[in-house]
Order: sequence, then structure tokens, then C-alpha cells
Amino acid sequence: MKNASLLRPSLQDFVREISQGNRVVLAQAITLIESKLDEDRALAEQLIEKLLPATGHSVRLAITGVPGVGKSTFIETFGKYLTSLSKKIAILTIDPSSTKTKGSILGDKTRMEELGRDPLAFIRPTAAGDTLGGVADRTREAILLCEAAGFEIIIIETVGVGQSETAVRNMVDFFLLLMLAGAGDELQGIKKGIMEMADGVVITKADGENVKRANQACSDFQYALHLFSESDSKWKSEVLTSSSLEKRGIKETWDLIEKYVQFTKHNLYFDRQRKQQDLIWFRESIQQLLIQHLSKSEAVHAKMKLLEEQIMSKSVLPSRAAKEIIRDFLSA
Repeated sequence: MKNASLLRPSLQDFVREISQGNRVVLAQAITLIESKLDEDRALAEQLIEKLLPATGHSVRLAITGVPGVGKSTFIETFGKYLTSLSKKIAILTIDPSSTKTKGSILGDKTRMEELGRDPLAFIRPTAAGDTLGGVADRTREAILLCEAAGFEIIIIETVGVGQSETAVRNMVDFFLLLMLAGAGDELQGIKKGIMEMADGVVITKADGENVKRANQACSDFQYALHLFSESDSKWKSEVLTSSSLEKRGIKETWDLIEKYVQFTKHNLYFDRQRKQQDLIWFRESIQQLLIQHLSKSEAVHAKMKLLEEQIMSKSVLPSRAAKEIIRDFLSA
């Protein structure tokens, strides 16, 4: 078998083809940035830096919601509406991974079959791995690659696992929460945390006999939003109802997003938030690199095994043991 590195584009080829909107090469580039090999990471970083001047011109959206809310169906209908406006959209769908096998179903591209055939849409399913918030490790870099390829709207569909959705909130402009009418009080524990981050809420499946319940839920959620403190953006979140089957509420959702972008650009929050997100990325990268370096040290592994035994025997506090690991690593 030929060496895989001989089959992929060079750095110059990557830059040229992505800049021209080549989807095949874009997909290869996303695969490259997801690699954990040191040589691939080095090439990926060079590629991102070369393309950086061509990034930052899209609207970045996150769409999340509880299981069964109909995220994929909503995104397909929403995406088709956007492409009907001649918008180029990229959808990064994050699938849950098995904690045992680290495998992923990666079924979103199948579920969004019609949108997947649209020449203005690019869909990339990615396994979430162990990352909090259902966001893949390299989602931020994938966003930049899609922007450099000319996509005007980037949509991230997350797993929808609760308050750890903060992870995706820190890499998008607009956070859209999908909710069901009459979902039950068992969801109250996650509603407040996510709703405080939401720039907009859409009550899905507002069709047939569910219309009345959806309208009531819309009123209830809108009232609940008024109880939250004012957001940093000064934007007042709104609640809409939609039906993907009947294609209602889809245009209104995009209108709401456009209104938000205009509002936050006018008060300068849009750019301020982007800069803050870059700083968060920087700090998170430092933490990840430190963990990686720790995990590669044989001395650290040996010390950790010893300390784990002491922790199990209750002879040392876990927090104190952690400080000892860091102290020894820094002094090595």
C-alpha cells in the first residue's frame, strides 16, 4: 500500500483548492486536522495559518436540543431554505461516540439526504469523542477551513447533552435552542442552563394536534426568558414555533438570526465576542497541550500509578496528588 501522505495534496495544493471551494479537498483537510499524528498536526497548523486571512466572514450558528427534538429534520429544512436564497452553507454535525469503542454512528448525512445532494451545501459528520458539549476537538479549525472555502453560513449541530453545551457556545455567533412542547418536568434541570445561553429558541413539531401545545410552550418559554438577567450582548432572546414538515417558522428563524447579527454588529458585540472566543481557544489549547505532554511522560505515568495507589488507600488527597504530579513535571 502506498504511503497515505503521498496521496494527499501538498500544502500549496490544499491552500489553492480550498480557496477555490473544492469540497473533496476540503473534506481531506478536515480529516487532516482531526489526525492526532504529530506530522499531520504540523501540516494542519501551517494550512490554517495560510488560510487565516480568508476566514471570519461567515455567520456561525450552533443548533442544539434534547434527543427527539428533530434537530436533523429542522436543519435539513432550514438548510434548504438558506440554499434557496443562494447561500453557501456548511454543516458540521457532531455525533455521539461510544465510551467503550470510541466509534460513532455518523448518521446525520444519511438523515439529511436531500440537503446532502444540494450543490450549495457541505455536510461533514464528525465523532464527538470525549469532548464536552458534543463538540469535536477540531471543530474550531473545521469552521475556519469551511470559511476559507467560501461558505457563508456555518452550522454546528451538537449532541445536546446539557449544560456542557457551553463548549459550543464559545465558538459560534448565534446559539439556537430547539425545544419540544410538553416535554415534561424532567427536562427542567437542563432548560435553565442552556436557555440562558440561547440567543433564540424554536419550539419544533408545531403541526397537527401539537399546534396548540406548541403555541402555549412558546408563551411559557418567552416568559421564562424575561426572568433571566440581561445578556452581555444586550440582545433579548425570542421564541418561535416551527414545523419542518409544513415548512413553517423557517424563514422567521433566519430573519431572527439576521436581526441578531445586525444588532450585535451595530453595538460592536459581534466582533468583541469573536475576539474573546479566540482567547478562550488559546487558553483551552494550553490546557490540552499540557495534558498531552503529561500523558507522554513515562516518569509521570510511574508517579501517577504510585499516587493512585495512595489515593485508593486514602493516604493522600487527590488534589494534593495532582499538585505533586505538576510540580515534578515542571521541575524535570
